[in-house]
Amino acid sequence: MSTLTRVEEHYEMWLSDPAVDVATKKELLSIKDQPKEIEDRFYRDLEFGTGGLRGVMGAGTNRVNIYTVGRATQGLAQYLLKSGKAAPAAVIAYDSRHGSPEFALETALVLAGNGIKAYVFESLRPTPELSFAVRRLAADAGVVITASHNPPEYNGYKVYGADGGQLVPEQAEKVIAEIRGVSSFAAVKKLPRSDAEAKGLVEWIGREIDEQYIAAVSAVSRNREVVKRMSPDFRIVYTPLHGAGNRAVRAALREIGFTQVHVALEQEQPDGSFPTVKSPNPEERDTFALALELAGRVDADVIVGTDPDCDRMGAAVKDPAGNYVMLTGNQSGAIMVDYLLGSMKESGELPLNGIVIKTIVTSELGAAIARHYGAETLNTLTGFKYIGEKMTQFDASGEYRFLFGYEESFGYLAGNYARDKDAVVAAMLICEAAAYYKSKGKTLYDVLQELYRRHGFYQERLESRTLKGKDGVMQIQAIMDRWRNKPPSELNGLRVTMVEDFSQGLYGLPKENVLKYTLEDESWFCLRPSGTEPKIKIYFAVKRNSGAEAEEAIDALTQTVMAGIV
Repeated sequence: MSTLTRVEEHYEMWLSDPAVDVATKKELLSIKDQPKEIEDRFYRDLEFGTGGLRGVMGAGTNRVNIYTVGRATQGLAQYLLKSGKAAPAAVIAYDSRHGSPEFALETALVLAGNGIKAYVFESLRPTPELSFAVRRLAADAGVVITASHNPPEYNGYKVYGADGGQLVPEQAEKVIAEIRGVSSFAAVKKLPRSDAEAKGLVEWIGREIDEQYIAAVSAVSRNREVVKRMSPDFRIVYTPLHGAGNRAVRAALREIGFTQVHVALEQEQPDGSFPTVKSPNPEERDTFALALELAGRVDADVIVGTDPDCDRMGAAVKDPAGNYVMLTGNQSGAIMVDYLLGSMKESGELPLNGIVIKTIVTSELGAAIARHYGAETLNTLTGFKYIGEKMTQFDASGEYRFLFGYEESFGYLAGNYARDKDAVVAAMLICEAAAYYKSKGKTLYDVLQELYRRHGFYQERLESRTLKGKDGVMQIQAIMDRWRNKPPSELNGLRVTMVEDFSQGLYGLPKENVLKYTLEDESWFCLRPSGTEPKIKIYFAVKRNSGAEAEEAIDALTQTVMAGIV
């Protein structure tokens, strides 16, 4: 049977299935003369990646809709029922994207239809609060409806385990197996909302968990007295980018003593269209245009922004010329590692078995800082689920005490209250660090330069190639195959001293389609297909004795490698 025949069969099944509503069928009929569009919608089922289930919204098996969400939830329910627990429960949260409340309710009602209790947040909440709530309510799973910082047409479905961390591959594979066994929409069990609520299988949660979450976040603070002393003359600009972070971030900042918090009003209210930005991604300077304008008017000391589900945080600080400079994820992470570990050492609270956890594509500057304070560093694969998994293991074994976890992609966590990256605690910490150093006559830019002078001038860069649709998937795999099968022996006159193919399950890590090449000067680059977007990402890193040398080296390395990415 050809792929196209299979696609046509699935298309016709949706049109004829009595469980599919009229509006969905009308949408599908509108594309009946567009074979390429039909193929893209039906050539596969959405798959779990580093961020769970994620895709463009619309009708079809390769789209996010109430049917793919319901089917995924039926599979999750079957997984939970087979876990052996008598009365499993799950927590559900969602962000500001179009369809998120409806998808969250669908998830709750399908769980209820399987006899599983669903605790559902009454309105949008940050993703890390879901992680916290799973742990606090002793639930067996969690679901967040979000597509993080993807464009407006996307939504997604992230699944969490009982520890509050995203499912790791071994767990995800079991859920996926259950989902594949759901052969029709008729097999999806679902209760009406009124019945689910009457039976106590859907319980709405909110303020009480909010208060407990903010208390846990603010407990990570190191210098509240300094914050309160500096607060009258310390100004913060914050933008939630139309997402779920507004109330939580402001509450955490207020809790530790900040009073001068200015919010970009045009981006304050939740809006799934994200009308003021091209993409709601705090990694991109364009996203901060309105915040930068506001910062100039109020003479802000620091700017922070969070993505729609508030698990990623970006920051900007002043350089010596008074211009606002965007910090990279690696730079913000390094500053927070130094601030946390430094303040713990100063107070005598730095444990002998402290550990910082980062990913294989995150800068080595954080590791150098950790060594400076006598702490260990552990590398995991990309995806905060792997950091959360290690936190849970160390929490149980006592081998290490978790200090800080981070990814170059603007994801950070301090504290042991959650198992996912948290832009609320990151925003609080970067602002607290800025206030602390201002009390000593320094900006965060000054601190970053001091770190470079102490540990070396690290420079990192990320390039990507977006390749959409079925053809794009094949192109990305072809690129990976070419670099895997014919690795370079040298680049720019430097020997390639190590090739790490993580699809082989190196260092006891799960197998993942990632290639990393290290050169004789310790520079490295890494090829990794995204698990949540139709793109391949290429990471670069160098270390030199000056900023100018590092810039020159990374330019040369990037140019050479990207010439081989077509």
